[in-house]
Amino acid sequence: MEVINHKAVRTDNTLLAVTHLTQLLGYAIGFGSLIVPLIIWLSSKDRVEGMNEHGKAIINFQISLILYIIISIPAILLLGLGILGLIGVAIIGFILPIVNAVKAANGESPSHFMTIRFI
Repeated sequence: MEVINHKAVRTDNTLLAVTHLTQLLGYAIGFGSLIVPLIIWLSSKDRVEGMNEHGKAIINFQISLILYIIISIPAILLLGLGILGLIGVAIIGFILPIVNAVKAANGESPSHFMTIRFI
């Protein structure tokens, strides 16, 4: 009889990259950029090597983006500076998940640019 170890940690750089790319769902369908990576992270953080680090980076980044958007909306009244903030958040929110997906596929740590660490 063969014993199967369900607690074994495996290396899956493809899943890490896909988890980063799911942040782009907000641009494709309008929602899911926080919920889908959160579900993937919580369901596989103990089974995939590096998922806890990448998952925390994704959640912190998404919460940071939401905070920047909340700050930028009232700043629109201050000479339109909030519009520049919203454009910056949109650009960074699109580019950084792609950069981190490439890093994850190569087995590197994620970038924490413009990220406030909450968890």
